[in-house]
Amino acid sequence: MNATGDPHHTDDIDRDQVELVMVDQPHTTNPDSVVPQREERRPIIPAWLRSWTALRAALVFLARHGAYAAGFHLVRLPKYVAVALLWRAPAGAWIILTALWRWMIDAETRPTKPAAAPPSAAASAASKPGPGLPAAATPPRGETYFFFTQLRNRRISKRIRMVLMGAAVTALACVALWVFAPVWMIAVLVAGLAVILARVGTPADKPIVTRAVVVPTARPLHSNDVLGALEAIGIRNAKAAHFPAPITQDGPGWRAVVDLPPGVVAAEVIERRPKLASALSRPLGCVWPETMPEVHPGRLLLWVAHTDMATTKQPRWPLASKGTVDLFDGVPVGTDPRGRWVTAVLMFTSIVIGALPRMGKTVWLRLLLLAASLDVRAQLHVYDLKGTGDHAALAAIAHRYRAGDDHDDIAYALTDLRELRDELRRRATVLRELPRDLCPESKITPHLAGQRDLGLHPIVLGVDECQNWFTHPEHGQDITALVDDLVRRGPAVGIITILATQRPDEKSLPPGIRANAAVRLCLKVMGQTETDMILGTSAWRNGIRPSIFSLRDKGIGYLLGATDEPVIVRGVYTDAPSATAIAERARQLRQAQDRLTGYALDTTAGTTTQDTTRTDSLLADINAVFPVDATVMWNESIVDRLAQLRPDIYGAWAKLERGAKATQLTTALRPYGIRPVQHWDTDPDTGVKANRRAITRADLHTALAAAKIPHPRTPNER
Repeated sequence: MNATGDPHHTDDIDRDQVELVMVDQPHTTNPDSVVPQREERRPIIPAWLRSWTALRAALVFLARHGAYAAGFHLVRLPKYVAVALLWRAPAGAWIILTALWRWMIDAETRPTKPAAAPPSAAASAASKPGPGLPAAATPPRGETYFFFTQLRNRRISKRIRMVLMGAAVTALACVALWVFAPVWMIAVLVAGLAVILARVGTPADKPIVTRAVVVPTARPLHSNDVLGALEAIGIRNAKAAHFPAPITQDGPGWRAVVDLPPGVVAAEVIERRPKLASALSRPLGCVWPETMPEVHPGRLLLWVAHTDMATTKQPRWPLASKGTVDLFDGVPVGTDPRGRWVTAVLMFTSIVIGALPRMGKTVWLRLLLLAASLDVRAQLHVYDLKGTGDHAALAAIAHRYRAGDDHDDIAYALTDLRELRDELRRRATVLRELPRDLCPESKITPHLAGQRDLGLHPIVLGVDECQNWFTHPEHGQDITALVDDLVRRGPAVGIITILATQRPDEKSLPPGIRANAAVRLCLKVMGQTETDMILGTSAWRNGIRPSIFSLRDKGIGYLLGATDEPVIVRGVYTDAPSATAIAERARQLRQAQDRLTGYALDTTAGTTTQDTTRTDSLLADINAVFPVDATVMWNESIVDRLAQLRPDIYGAWAKLERGAKATQLTTALRPYGIRPVQHWDTDPDTGVKANRRAITRADLHTALAAAKIPHPRTPNER
């Protein structure tokens, strides 16, 4: 509308002179203006042919099924023979003879005789035409009857002659076989005849050979099923959805890719998974909708399994009975809904596991720690704050181990965490000072991790029910700060932290720790708040719904950060005997390379790190090897001198790597209140200055006095 108030009048532009421009222009043929479209290529070789695991599982299944079926039928073979010979073969013979007799007497034409018979007198009078009506042009019925009767008689006579001739030939053949044929040929012919007769005499619904296994056949998935299910669960305008690719068989199930109607996102379907399973008439554990955010939010990947994922037998874990692990490479940690192994690289990462109680987080933590134990370079620090002994198998290989959350347990863990923080700083210094040709990226490599003198081996800290640490009324703040530092800076220097909790709130899983965990695993939780706390604030909005899991889906959860996209994964269940066997194998591998340290080494000597052998004598032994003119001495130097003094007691300590020596001595002296100090000195072996943990003479003499152990005075003390 212009200033004059006329809405149809323009001030400066004549409407007749305006050129209309079409919004949807035809596609140009100019090659320079063509925008290449992204295409989704289907694999040339099917997935099941590219997976040796899937192929091997199929072959094993077929072999087991064949062996079971053979045994099943072998046991029932006498029954099959008896039924076939005594009942079904005579019935088949009767059926064949009856059919032959009916054919010989031409029983099929018998119903036509009454219709062709001559009519009675009353019927003939009734059939005469009335006055003035023409007579029928058909022949009399009597003549037709006699014609068909003669034709049938000739047919029957011919068939009787054929049957008699066939019977004579058969009789002669039987006599010839009886006289001239070997016994085995007669037996084969009789058996074959019995099988044929039994087959003829067997009803379709009562077979002689019963089924060994009744396999419920899963109904194939069709597009109409999917569209109908979407409409049934309340997806608006569901019929407008279309399929960019055909529905195909994908492993033990069907894969359907659906472009949902405009304005509908895949998350709406995922949160209605129980209703979707009901609409498809499938078990809940068979229906797995997923998002495809790399395409667009409205694309849904629907995978429908043949059998329930929670009840399907999982392939055997490749590391269950053999093999080792390189933490720098992928480790198989579970299977996806299609039964394919999901691998995760544990090195340079921190992991958070969250779930409701009794949903499998402890088993997941134990699995990851067992996998790490199969890397002989890895040093394990295991804390079971639940106190039930679920991780007792790992005590045989752990450098630090504790079960429980009593005051002593918390103090033990706090000391260990402080040592790990010191170790973190030491490693940072070592990486910074290494020559660039050995460490060009200031990053630990497999080669550097294997060199014992550098002390850059992987360290794995696993904590079950970690909320007991962070919510401790006395030491909670200190532990939170230490773990936060390990989670932030630890991965860069080879310290891996794995935390498991059933209470993913602000206090039980502090935001700083949660935000810096690169890998998250969320099993069943109740809703959006818990999901976002474990997987990140955008997880629920992006369609990740761990709440869709049922209570039967133990060990099944969303794994985020280990793969390019979030994946539903079912962890490997390892019970206590299996865990013990794996830990024992890991222990043997470490013993072969002399890599048992800390708690596991003390367990070998019949002690624990909390109750070290000869602690009272240890103070006197250290005082004996301490140089008279020295006021401070490196821990590793003390350990070497102790091994020379008492090789039967301290010889195992001297075999440890340098950093482990210092830690071993520090742990042994902790009950006496001796804390190491950092001391800058010259290494007698290399002549290089270094800053290492050391013990002062003053602290040693104070501990000796407290333990009431006499010690000689130095010149300065006199």
